[in-house]
Amino acid sequence: MSLNLDQYVSEFSTQNINGEHLLQLDGSKLKALGMTSSQDRAIIKKKLKEMKASLEKARKAQEKMEKQREKLRKKEQEQLQRKAKKTDKSSSDATEGTNEQ
Repeated sequence: MSLNLDQYVSEFSTQNINGEHLLQLDGSKLKALGMTSSQDRAIIKKKLKEMKASLEKARKAQEKMEKQREKLRKKEQEQLQRKAKKTDKSSSDATEGTNEQ
């Protein structure tokens, strides 16, 4: 509707074309849905291309964020392990000192 292609809304609704299906449409599938105007198909294909690019950019950003979180989690885990080793060593040293006395 925002592309002023309201005349196709009913057919897309009838065919249960949702966002996921929409991204899979190409020129021939659009034509099969009753979009006979090559200009209208071009408008839709251009918008779909933009949407796909936007989705890919968002997916990559999400992956980057997940990698950063995983890296931070590993770093925190390593710090905890180092801290635990220091605690074990100092308690071990203290026990040895007590045993020597």
